[in-house]
Amino acid sequence: MALRKSRPGANLRIVSLAPSVTSILWAIGAQRRLAGVTKWCADVAPVGRLPRVGDCWSADAAAIARLRPTLLIGSVPFKTEMLTRLLEIGAPLLALNPRSLADVYADIHLLGRLTGLAAAGERVVRKMQRDLQQIAVRVKQHSPAASPRAARPRVYCEAWPHPRISSPPWVSELVEIAGGEPVVSAGQKVTDEQVAAAQPDIIVLAWAATGAKSDPRRALENPAWQEVPAVRNRRVLVVRDELLNTPSPVLVRGARELRRAIVAFRLQP
Repeated sequence: MALRKSRPGANLRIVSLAPSVTSILWAIGAQRRLAGVTKWCADVAPVGRLPRVGDCWSADAAAIARLRPTLLIGSVPFKTEMLTRLLEIGAPLLALNPRSLADVYADIHLLGRLTGLAAAGERVVRKMQRDLQQIAVRVKQHSPAASPRAARPRVYCEAWPHPRISSPPWVSELVEIAGGEPVVSAGQKVTDEQVAAAQPDIIVLAWAATGAKSDPRRALENPAWQEVPAVRNRRVLVVRDELLNTPSPVLVRGARELRRAIVAFRLQP
């Protein structure tokens, strides 16, 4: 009787130290390779009772070691002291550092190859690309040339309020797909004055690790922003953190949220 060969990567025991990693592994069908996840991963995947072991900032190295991982996968940024403790576990550590949508697609391909699910990774990437293209098409369909708001609204997206940090570069790409114009450098510390000078029509708050807890009052009551169109017209939108800050297939949901906001802006009288 011939022995059935196992798929390359099938015996991996992966500890995911970032929600984006877990989201990708789930999307490509590699969830059985997971031995542990972060507490944030439940926001992007049905991780059930998988052990929660922390992340690249505050992982429980001893708990991870007890899971006998064969691969640790995290993401930049990370805490240097934490990285040192993770490396002492002895399992290889892969740190992803996506900046653009192209990088996100590359990470999906990479994790597909590592887990022996390269074809599934390709399918996930193609679906993301199709879904984002469909969003762009729908935006054009809701942009009548005669509308005074047919022009692309100016959009500022924020990942953290103190210090003020603009959303990552892939969010700027999503804003453009959704029909808006990003007006502040992405993934950078910015000042109140820089945002005010950019005169955004829409402000999007998606503060990291807060879920839907971003506070629009921080923008609406900011004295430096009272002449900003988004504040004057109360166009400050809260989007769940994981929909814009998780570089994985979940970004499609974030793009849909941005599209709804931009279409609503254009359809206002």
